[in-house]
Amino acid sequence: MAVQYSDFTDIDINDFDAVVVGSGFAGAVTAREMAERADMRVLIIEKRAQIGGNMYDEYDEAGILVHRYGPHIFHTNDGRAFNYLRQFSGWIGYQHNVLADWYGTYMPVPFNKNSMEIAFGKERAEHLIEKLIDTFGDERKVTINELREQDDPDLREIADFVYKNVFLYYTQKQWGLTPEEVDPSVTARVPVFISRDNRYFQDQYQGMPVKGYTALFEEMLSHDNIEVCLNTDATSVFDLEFADTSEDAQLSAIKIKGQAFEGPIVYTGPLDELFLARFGRLPYRSLDFVYETYDEEYKLPCGTVNFTVTEDYTRITEFKHMTAQKAPSTTIMKEYSRAYTDPETQIPYYAIINDENNAHYERYRRLTESLPNFHPLGRLAEYRYYNMDKIVGLALDLAREIVDAHNAGAAGASEK
Repeated sequence: MAVQYSDFTDIDINDFDAVVVGSGFAGAVTAREMAERADMRVLIIEKRAQIGGNMYDEYDEAGILVHRYGPHIFHTNDGRAFNYLRQFSGWIGYQHNVLADWYGTYMPVPFNKNSMEIAFGKERAEHLIEKLIDTFGDERKVTINELREQDDPDLREIADFVYKNVFLYYTQKQWGLTPEEVDPSVTARVPVFISRDNRYFQDQYQGMPVKGYTALFEEMLSHDNIEVCLNTDATSVFDLEFADTSEDAQLSAIKIKGQAFEGPIVYTGPLDELFLARFGRLPYRSLDFVYETYDEEYKLPCGTVNFTVTEDYTRITEFKHMTAQKAPSTTIMKEYSRAYTDPETQIPYYAIINDENNAHYERYRRLTESLPNFHPLGRLAEYRYYNMDKIVGLALDLAREIVDAHNAGAAGASEK
């Protein structure tokens, strides 16, 4: 069957057991599990004109399958997450490679033995690699801080090179920071891989859905018990009721079409937007994408090239490397990081996580604590950074809780 789409004006909310806001992995997985495991009728409210959240992909005018909200490569060591998604799509066994453009010369990222030979020359690199192995062992990832903590000036030299040529300018562009503002804790995590494995990820399961992410989501949401309303903003259809009139009053109910909805509400959007930014907007970084199509088979040597010392964009993605699509032309995408200043025209991609912003988010979260049927889930709703596999796992866990409670309630009602 196909996904069932409806206009929200035609919806009778009494027909549904649960409401899900958003149709990315967080919303789609919980919706499918509730529909399939508990026979619950689920309404999905989606702000955009299509399903799939930031994983949405489509064919461009040149016939190339492109990701519209940034490149997404599925990778995980969680067999449960991988096997769950495999129900809805075949997979291409894609192994992601990333190169840094170092003043026109390509070197693998994360920085590894091969990168070292490019940066320092083969003879000097051989000496440095020996020192790395003697100090840390082979086939290990060590951080800049670990290197800098050593007394050996050669090891500190490696750390300084990686910091200046791989990390610093890229991070400034990505987060809009000056060098002084770059958090030392972030710097500390930058790895050097004592290996010749050029793969960006070393996870057990890696790949891309055979027909693309949109096709995967269409299969996942094709269920008799799931109905989807596109172009529907939760803030326009939710009527929030509070315990009192104070600014920090907690939610007492969410009304939909004039009545309090008592079933589970899984909310995957920005929590500050739900409350109309009453405490001010949570800070994010946004992204702009510029697509270019060329009449040649490939433009880049791999799927992603990071520009770590030049250019005002952070990276270029060439999708054909990832999707295994065969075509005489190719499309690349340049990615620019921006401050998130206008929710009407921009998309919040990356939470700017620090103590102050976490406290700001917690103030919003506390507004929902007294509403037991409200479940914030995902990057935006939890103001966290999650990889796709983590979101799938969290969604499966939340769905199991909801399904168990629903089935227990149904069993109790039948015994009366």
